[in-house]
Amino acid sequence: MSERKVLQKYYPPDFDPAAITRTRGPKVVGPKVQTVRLMAPFSMKCTSCGEYIYKGRKFNARKETTDEKYYSIAIFRFYIRCTRCSGEITFKTDPKNMDYECEKGAKRNFEPWRLGGGVKEENEEERLDRLEAEEAEKDAMGELEGKMVDAKREMQIADALDEIRTRNARNERVGKDGEIDVGAKDEQDEERKRVEKEIEETARRAFTTETGEKVRRIGEDGDGQAEVVMGGKLEEKGKDAELMPPPSFKRGIKRKKDFSAALGIKKKVTLV
Repeated sequence: MSERKVLQKYYPPDFDPAAITRTRGPKVVGPKVQTVRLMAPFSMKCTSCGEYIYKGRKFNARKETTDEKYYSIAIFRFYIRCTRCSGEITFKTDPKNMDYECEKGAKRNFEPWRLGGGVKEENEEERLDRLEAEEAEKDAMGELEGKMVDAKREMQIADALDEIRTRNARNERVGKDGEIDVGAKDEQDEERKRVEKEIEETARRAFTTETGEKVRRIGEDGDGQAEVVMGGKLEEKGKDAELMPPPSFKRGIKRKKDFSAALGIKKKVTLV
């Protein structure tokens, strides 16, 4: 590492720079290959040594652009080495399934498309059958919702009928002689009337004095004096009463106390 940090390099005595000729190698023919740094897109097991390679492990890989295409999407192939036996592992992109496809050197531990039994291309008949099944399922759900709405409406109608029958049975109480008992009253109406009477009695007591005179407030005059009527007599308040002066927040001058007499100091009287 220290050789590249020196200022001068050693040249042997027989060194001839003119003897160095520029040579061009053969033009690379075939797919374009470049070295990239990537992480394993899926967990796999090496078929040579049985080493498990977890998803996300980093590798220095060779990226190759293949001639294959899915519609207009290019497909790339990647070459990596096993971390244990250095065996070559190859996988390529799979735009159709939006995944990667392992080609050789390793085996995938989990293939998601095998859960559904594999991806199959459906023809027109299969597509029509699938759409019809989906529509039938939607119709079944709509029918179930309609049944639930009808059942709820029937329950509401039954409750309303029971209420009407109960009210009619309560209002029409027939005596022994076949005459309708008009004097029968509803318990709720009696309770409401009793509460109203109690409220009226409480209000009457609140606006009546001990002597039985009614108290009524007329209002306020323009001078701010309140008038109260007690038993038909008008009394005025505040006519002769003097209003208290409003408080003043003006800051006054505080005079200092003279402590000279307490100390025995006599001031000279100025003769002017």
